[in-house]
Amino acid sequence: MLNTLRRDIQAVFDRDPAARTVLEVLLLYPGLHAVWMHRLAHALWRNGFYFLGRLVSNISRWLTGIEIHPGARIGPGLFIDHGMGTVIGETAEIGENVTLYHNVTLGGVSWEKVKRHPTLGDHVVVGAGAQVLGPITIGAHSRIGANSVVVKDVPPHSVVVGIPGRIKSRNGDVPLDTEREDLQHDRLPDPNAEALRHLTARVVSLEHAIRQLQLNDDRQIADAWVASGGSHI
Repeated sequence: MLNTLRRDIQAVFDRDPAARTVLEVLLLYPGLHAVWMHRLAHALWRNGFYFLGRLVSNISRWLTGIEIHPGARIGPGLFIDHGMGTVIGETAEIGENVTLYHNVTLGGVSWEKVKRHPTLGDHVVVGAGAQVLGPITIGAHSRIGANSVVVKDVPPHSVVVGIPGRIKSRNGDVPLDTEREDLQHDRLPDPNAEALRHLTARVVSLEHAIRQLQLNDDRQIADAWVASGGSHI
């Protein structure tokens, strides 16, 4: 347990350049407070103290603005940056060294008492406002773009952007062993921009083909005029 708590603290320093001292992190980071209060709530929940687990969870929500159901399973090194409005459902499972930004929802789409929330693999990054819904799996080292809505499984080493989320493989030049590289949001693709680029290239190609046809027609008319001895065609 102590090792897990140390990893939670180290995750803040690794992924937030604004963090300066251990005292600052311990006292002034609501994301860390929410994770630690969840670990207490989850321990109570696992041992059958369901009411106490929910009570600790609710107190955490009042204090931090982050709602984590005590039944959720969270690995070491979770970093919730800012965190206000983040919701993690009962059957959600989060791997090691995951990063969540504010207003993220790991939600369910069913009222049945079954596995109904997402599973996030190790080193996943979920951007602000993203909604990850249902009993889906987000593969390790994947990144979910801000405000994306994800309702299907995502393979490892993927990038997901848009509504609904569109999946792209990550560029091969992205180092997979550094957390800081995972946080470089300028690497996220822009599907709309890519669609516009393809459309523009298609229009240019069609314009070139039309010009070629016009040149061919002009050449045929000129050849016919020469063949007729310059008479009116």
